[in-house]
Amino acid sequence: MPMTLDPCAKPGLIHPDEAIPLLLSQVSALDDSEMVRLAEALDRVLAEDLASGLDLPPFDNSAMDGYAFRFDELNGQESGSFKLAGQAFAGHPFKGELPPGHCVRIMTGAPVPAACDTVQMQEQTQVQGDAILIQAPKGKGANVRRRGEELKAGTRVLTAGTRIRAAELGVIATIGISQLRVVRRPVVAFFSTGDELRPVGSELAPGQIYDSNRYSILGLLQKAGVEWLDLGVIPDDPEALRQAFRTAAAKADMVLTSGGVSVGEADYTKQILEQEGQIHFWKLAIKPGKPFAFGRIGKALFCGLPGNPVSSMVTFHKLVWPMLLKLQGQAQSQPLMLAAALSTAVRKQPGRVEYQRGILSRNAEGALEVALTGSQGSGMLTSMSLANCFILLDQYQGDLQVGETVMVEPFHGALA
Repeated sequence: MPMTLDPCAKPGLIHPDEAIPLLLSQVSALDDSEMVRLAEALDRVLAEDLASGLDLPPFDNSAMDGYAFRFDELNGQESGSFKLAGQAFAGHPFKGELPPGHCVRIMTGAPVPAACDTVQMQEQTQVQGDAILIQAPKGKGANVRRRGEELKAGTRVLTAGTRIRAAELGVIATIGISQLRVVRRPVVAFFSTGDELRPVGSELAPGQIYDSNRYSILGLLQKAGVEWLDLGVIPDDPEALRQAFRTAAAKADMVLTSGGVSVGEADYTKQILEQEGQIHFWKLAIKPGKPFAFGRIGKALFCGLPGNPVSSMVTFHKLVWPMLLKLQGQAQSQPLMLAAALSTAVRKQPGRVEYQRGILSRNAEGALEVALTGSQGSGMLTSMSLANCFILLDQYQGDLQVGETVMVEPFHGALA
């Protein structure tokens, strides 16, 4: 696909709401699909519509434990006495003819005998010797689930692009499908760069830090339902970086890095990206997360996240996550937004959209309120760990006081 967008030609900062459609316009759903067993389909995305091959429910069945009978045999009375002719259990229907004036003991889910049209729940009956007194039924057809009332054979049940959750697994099993076609999982290759980064568990020398971003990215990718290829830490060496980019692009649908993409930053990563691919370096009107790079290396998409840990997670959530959904053919959806009252004051400079980390809860009156997790520095990854939502602050918003109303986005999807 040719790269045609040039957001860097625009003056100033790019608003995230403007950046998302620009990015998505450059992403196409994968054409590849595969057949998987139903038990392996959780979190996969359907590659084709699924239709039911049978009515659902497949037969009239009882919604209650009770007694099945012919409503008209009450002859307009509020109650009536019926002789017990037998019983019906789930998987074991009543067999034989039902004589006039008789009823059948029936359990929830059991087939309703063909001669019956109503079920009376057992709590509104009385056993009187060998007879059953049925009292004040709701009406003809009460407590009977009719064949096909949920789905008729041939009805489309799920559409291509649906992510399969626990409920969808159950629906698919209900219509008897044991294998289904799903979109191939995108492959995302990622690595960290920098001589200052050390593996977790090793000794730190002066000026060194542990490579935490790679683990955050790994967690985000696992939530996104993709296959991932971890290329580790690449030193600040031009040829090592060049080979890492080439290896990643040859094996993956997307290459993902963090750090080294600030506009004007003079490091090997930025230089090699410009040599090896078609890359645009953006300044986003978002905090945290101003620097972002997007483009292609070979046939692979490339996303360069900021190096600060919180900035990396925020830009993944807002920009990379929608692209991964589109790669899998999944429809985009608007995030849930809620209004909540601030229980802590918020400081903000106008100029960028801010995603401050918050703790959403209900107060003693049951109203939603939100508090900051504490300091909001983009290097403070604990602010993400403590949070359960973002506090969304408009680009031109200034400081806010306790009690003012803000919009919050509860964590879901990649971050939940």
